[in-house]
Amino acid sequence: MADTADSTPQAQARSKFSVPDGAVLALLGSRDENLRAAEELLDADVHVRGNEITLTGEPADVAFAERVFTELVTLASRGQQLGSDAVRRTVAMLSAGTSESPAEVLSLDIISRRGRTIRPKTLNQKHYVDAIDKNTIVFGLGPAGTGKTYLAMAKAVQALQAKQVTRIILTRPAVEAGERLGYLPGTLYDKIDPYLRPLYDALHDMVEPDSIPRLMQAGTIEVAPLAFMRGRTLNDAFIILDEAQNTTPEQMKMFLTRLGFGSKVVVTGDTTQVDLPGGQRSGLRVVRDILDGVEDVHFSVLTSGDVVRHKLVADIVDAYEKWQVEQDEQADGHHRGPGARARGERRGR
Repeated sequence: MADTADSTPQAQARSKFSVPDGAVLALLGSRDENLRAAEELLDADVHVRGNEITLTGEPADVAFAERVFTELVTLASRGQQLGSDAVRRTVAMLSAGTSESPAEVLSLDIISRRGRTIRPKTLNQKHYVDAIDKNTIVFGLGPAGTGKTYLAMAKAVQALQAKQVTRIILTRPAVEAGERLGYLPGTLYDKIDPYLRPLYDALHDMVEPDSIPRLMQAGTIEVAPLAFMRGRTLNDAFIILDEAQNTTPEQMKMFLTRLGFGSKVVVTGDTTQVDLPGGQRSGLRVVRDILDGVEDVHFSVLTSGDVVRHKLVADIVDAYEKWQVEQDEQADGHHRGPGARARGERRGR
């Protein structure tokens, strides 16, 4: 990519390269926001003049910056609209030492509608999407905002459009329904609608809203609470169980055994946000141990680094995780009690 590279007496390196004319504006971003993000994240000095970029600094820093700009130029040359978020994610992927090209990760299109394309935005998200292609049952585990449900739904719509399945089934447990459900106004569907609304919202991003009632009436798309799955065998379907941390082990078994021929299942959830009443065990927490080693079942783990909402969300997730660890440590010390600690100390002598 670089056309020159030399060292100065100060042991600094310098690299200069040209950007294709059609990619310059996309690379720099609106009001040079991408350039400013790159300058903030990279240790090498970045100077732009026309369509030429010059990098100076320590040899390792210049080499890394050149790799970053190579990926960004590739994305820009493909006609993608880049933002500072793409710059940050490219730097993060290359810093992690991945062998996969950030440009390939960030340009993997799943579905497009009205000029908007849904694609993975992190390496873990790409691995998750790849796992859905390769396995019959995939568990997407991770905190809020990591795209676990959204990407699963995009893959479901893609499979339906490609006629790999004949229907999509979206389901969630209505954990707080119980006795309260009867006090809500309206029909049964009116009562359960608040629990299913997030699935409808995501669906509207991926399918023409006008066609959704017709598809639901025909049974091509079904959105229903988990209890409605009991006793069924689901063939030729792409089935998504969302908020699976709020299933009991028995409900999880019931759901997984609905799997029929020609179907694919994606289960998503966050084991740190269990809302089950009465201290019940979460089916999502135990299923990994139960299904460990079972062929054609895959567990994808997403982290705060995969959060694709406002960048502050990742910081909030990390802060809560740190707080939870501290709470668990304090609770463990409290349950042991001073007598147990004293006995432990005496045994340690």
